[in-house]
Amino acid sequence: MHPKTFKRLAPWLLFATILLIWQAICSIFAVSEFIFPSPIAIGQSMIEFSGSIAEHAVRTFWVTMVGFALAVVVGVVLGMIIGSSPLLYSAAYPLMTAFNALPKAAFVPILVVWFGIGAGPAILTAFLISFFPIMVNIATGLATLEPELADVLRVLGAKRMDVMFKVGLPRSMPYFFASLKVAITLAFVGSTVSEMTASNEGIGYLLVSAGSSMRMPLAFAGLVTIGAMAMAMYELFAVIEKRTTGWAHRGNDGK
Repeated sequence: MHPKTFKRLAPWLLFATILLIWQAICSIFAVSEFIFPSPIAIGQSMIEFSGSIAEHAVRTFWVTMVGFALAVVVGVVLGMIIGSSPLLYSAAYPLMTAFNALPKAAFVPILVVWFGIGAGPAILTAFLISFFPIMVNIATGLATLEPELADVLRVLGAKRMDVMFKVGLPRSMPYFFASLKVAITLAFVGSTVSEMTASNEGIGYLLVSAGSSMRMPLAFAGLVTIGAMAMAMYELFAVIEKRTTGWAHRGNDGK
């Protein structure tokens, strides 16, 4: 098998292997589906409750995308502001790191008081948990611009804004897309956590409902759905990254 073909198939082969081992363990040891459902039981549950899962998945998806879009806008703007000044970078980075260390689930009750039960807390939780990687990567990309390069550009007549927009931001694009792939998975985590406590719709609500009624295969089906959506968005950003920042990955193909 060609190395590139094997590289593309490797994730699927690993996934299939995990499923086979999982199913074998459940079958050999007769594990109850109320404790740890098998892949077959989860698949059957996904088929049986496909309509309900789809409705909740659509709700979670659009809520997550709205929160993620806000995170991109705020993260890029803050990243540009902080990264454009060494003083701001030194002053704001520790504060932002401290904020990021706060458990975002603790904000959900506060958001419920402010915005009520529904989409609002889920959107804001997805935003709060996902904007930090974007902001940090944009700020780091700008703050680590080589001083010698900036000096040369200024000698050639470039203004500070020219250096940022024509050199700094393009140079930060690999950092930006790397942060998007991390942030989108975190956004799904944030929206799901919020839905578990502050919503009557969405995959998070489905997980709580299925768990309380001891329908473990349905709960795992919800987890699989969240994972599939996050993986699909991750791969989408990976494709966009490869097409727009291929210059930053020259020579890496096939390695």
